[in-house]
Amino acid sequence: MIIKSIELSNFRNYEHLDITFDEGTNILYGDNAQGKTNILEAAYVSGTTKSHKGSRDKEMIRFDQTESHIKTLVEKNEKEYQIDIHLKKNKAKGIAINKVPIKKASELFGILNIIFFSPEDLNIIKNGPAERRRFIDAELCQLDKIYLSDLTNYNKILNQRNKLLKDLYFNPSLKETLPVWDMQLVNYGKKIIARRNQFIMELNEVVHDIHHKISGGREEMVIKYEPNIEDIFFEDELIRAKEKDLKYAQTSVGPHRDDLKISVGDIDVRKFGSQGQQRSCALSLKLSEIKLVEQTIHDKPVLLLDDVLSELDHNRQNYLLQAIDDTQTIITCTGLDDFVKNRFTLNKVYEVENGCVHLHSNMMEDKNESE
Repeated sequence: MIIKSIELSNFRNYEHLDITFDEGTNILYGDNAQGKTNILEAAYVSGTTKSHKGSRDKEMIRFDQTESHIKTLVEKNEKEYQIDIHLKKNKAKGIAINKVPIKKASELFGILNIIFFSPEDLNIIKNGPAERRRFIDAELCQLDKIYLSDLTNYNKILNQRNKLLKDLYFNPSLKETLPVWDMQLVNYGKKIIARRNQFIMELNEVVHDIHHKISGGREEMVIKYEPNIEDIFFEDELIRAKEKDLKYAQTSVGPHRDDLKISVGDIDVRKFGSQGQQRSCALSLKLSEIKLVEQTIHDKPVLLLDDVLSELDHNRQNYLLQAIDDTQTIITCTGLDDFVKNRFTLNKVYEVENGCVHLHSNMMEDKNESE
């Protein structure tokens, strides 16, 4: 699959933008805070309905405007899909596929699979468990609509249960309704735990070889799923933790507290790995995502690299760019020197300056002259 074009109206700092992409490597370069990442964000919203930053709809609408529109043209299996996302300041977003409105956002999932890689992702190893859960959920929600539904329901019930635990302080009689929420929480929670466990098994099969190559054959990377509670014990543990939950007015057990242990040899990289090891492991995870998507949908996802190359050393840059050679990639960066110097193939290059995007038509001539 590839993104053929994106058209923006009143999105972030763009009043209007119509940009086309090559099926190979696309570069958006320019100084910081010019609007490069906003284009990647629009692409990500088109595939997932959400911002990779966690921004709310109204925050993505151009200043002093009430609505924003993203139109993305996707080619998949020799078919074209037009995805329209209509963001509104005070209402729910509107989504249409080939100009037909859809009622559920989940109906969009699967048309455009996207892997987003930013400098923040390089910290997935050393940051807290929430980052690693987000990594699992972001991929599974794109690949598995059942998981998406289970996770959405689990989070709704978790919020309701936590609200009830707080309300009990003012109205103790509500305690009788707690088992109703517990039953639903356990039902969806067990499904989430089981699917995450399966996902990590699949991930391990892929990540081992990738990391072995990145490390020059020196390291063996293993990912271990660390569920907060095993699915078969979830119900018993929730009952056992009831008094604690009542005391602190929050749910203390469940998959919302899961984590991943990432090891290189006998070293827990989260705690004891060097920065280089942590970054290599993060890169391995992202490249494994691409492979898993390919295996699942029998197609390649679109890869968005947001200024991540500047955070990697020369060897890791080389490995990343060679590994994605046959994947449509949209890359943001502040300069082109590394690409020209290393003779990487750049199929389309745009310069971004203060919300204006210009096709760099002389890029390939510059590259040829350097050779």
